[in-house]
Amino acid sequence: MVKSVLGSNQGFKEWLIQRLSAILMTIYVIGLVIFLMLHPHTAYYEWHGLFGHFWMKLATALVFLALVYHAWIGMWTIFTDYIKIVWLNWLLQGMVVVGLIACFLETLQILWSV
Repeated sequence: MVKSVLGSNQGFKEWLIQRLSAILMTIYVIGLVIFLMLHPHTAYYEWHGLFGHFWMKLATALVFLALVYHAWIGMWTIFTDYIKIVWLNWLLQGMVVVGLIACFLETLQILWSV
């Protein structure tokens, strides 16, 4: 039986979160690519204007939160599959969690300072 990072026994929640987060990130990247295609010579003031809107800050924060969940589930799966030494597994998982939280908090700080 497969263990789960979110507590279920089947792993369906993790699978679903990874798929939904991938779709959300893809939509966001496609939106940014369209913006870049419509504004080929983007200057600082255009970027500032784009990320100055509340909806863009919110969308970016949600995408980065999805990225954090996506990365965490992937790393958890890799560690539980390949790192069989319990203390090393926990240490690596802890390092990943601290790193992901730090990156997300820095992202929020950058977004809301614009």
